[in-house]
Formats: sequence, structure tokens, C-alpha cells
Amino acid sequence: MPIALITGCSSGIGRALADAFKNAGFEVLATARKAEDVAVLADAGFTAVQLDVNDGPALEHLSERINQQHGGLDVLINNAGYGAMGPLLDGGVAAMQRQFETNVFAVVGVTRALFPVLRRSRGLVVNIGSVSGVLVTPFAGAYCASKAAVHALSDALRMELAPFGIRVMEVQPGAIASSFARNAGLEAELLISEQSPWWPLREGIRARAKASQDNPTPASQFAADLLKAVQHSKPPRLLRLGNGSRALPLLAGLLPKGLLECGLMKRFGLTGQL
Repeated sequence: MPIALITGCSSGIGRALADAFKNAGFEVLATARKAEDVAVLADAGFTAVQLDVNDGPALEHLSERINQQHGGLDVLINNAGYGAMGPLLDGGVAAMQRQFETNVFAVVGVTRALFPVLRRSRGLVVNIGSVSGVLVTPFAGAYCASKAAVHALSDALRMELAPFGIRVMEVQPGAIASSFARNAGLEAELLISEQSPWWPLREGIRARAKASQDNPTPASQFAADLLKAVQHSKPPRLLRLGNGSRALPLLAGLLPKGLLECGLMKRFGLTGQL
């Protein structure tokens, strides 16, 4: 039975992926940070693992456990992440650090810890990026930067892991039905303050937090399509799935930068002077 480890399985894309892989015959090691979410996953029949993807010792312990119980790992899906929303200067360096710790540094940390078991199985690493790493929008600068970094890391890892027989696939979702927008909205509300110079533009910030749920593709469909790509004899280097996943990067590549920025500024209320 092939083994897949998926991070961030408490809801949304992660849970949909866990269901899809389990139904396809994989033994799924489904991770979540909160104990209550781990209990739900265990009740659903997964090999549930409580894991903070930034906890180095816990990752080393998990790698040893996988080696002892399974001998290798066929698929690693680095899915855990969140969206920090709000003006870059309001969040500052601290917000950027938190965003990169989970969305970027953890991709390297998890993959590094599981490298020995991936090497034994000549496995596949799947990094969940975003079209936001290609089409940068206002009020999501930290998130967009983190996903652009995931794209660069995926390209580097693909070349560096190739000699060991480990393949790397990056997935750039568009709008996928999940709890991402709700969580992003909560992140935004933590920053929205009457003391902020961007207070008059708060509705634009809220609009950006909700943008990922504009006509979203069902998470189950996303998971089914990703599973199909993973099972292909030659998984693609880059996979774009979901509403807007192809159109938005195309716009970013074809439209003059100034015109694109004007359109985005209008979309999120950044017109006029403050």
C-alpha cells in the first residue's frame, strides 16, 4: 500500500486531499496542529498525526516513525499554510516572519526531515503554492511573497532532489472552496485598526480577504485532479487547478504592468488620495 503524508488536514484542501488519497488506496498520514482536529481525522480512519510543521524535533521523530513502520514515504504533500491579509506596513516584519515560517520555511523543514524516507521510496514531493505567487495583489503582499518563494523553492528542490530519484511537483490553485477566506478574513481583522493610515480603505482589505472564494472550484474536484496528476507516470512540474488558475497568470504575463496595477487598485479601492 502506498504511503502519503499530507500536512494541514483539518479542513478545506488538506482534508479533501486526505479523503481522495485514502479512497484511492493510499495509507494517509494526515497531520493537523490541534488535538481536536487530530481526533476527528482519527475517527475518519486516517493515521492521524498531531504536528506543528515548524517543530523541528517533532518532524525528526515523525521521520523515524515512518522509517520504522513503513520503511519509506511515497508522497509528501506540503499543504499547511494560511493567508496573512492587510497592508504590508501595518503587519510589518513580524507578520512577514509568521507568514514565511508556515508557508515557506516549513516546506523546507518538513521536506528536509522526511528526505531519508522519501529517498528510500524514490518519492514525490508536492508543494501547494498559489496563483497569488504569480499575480500579486494589494493587501496580500506577505501571502503573495510567500507563495512566490514556494515557486522558487520548488524549482530549486526539483533539480537538487533529482539525483536521489525524488520528484517535485508544484501546484498553484486558483479559487478553491475552503475555509481559507474565513481564516484570511480573521487575519485581516486583527490588523484593521482606526490607527492605521489605511483605515479608510478597510472594505478593500476585506474584499481581498474574501477574493479566494469568488466562484470557487469544489475542494473535492481539486483533490481528484491533483490525485490523478500524482498517479501519472510522469507527474507535471507545475499544475494549475481551480477557477482562475490559468487566466490570472495569463493576465499577469500579457498585460502591461501599469495597466494591471491600475485594475487591481480599482478592484480593491486604492484610488484617490488619502
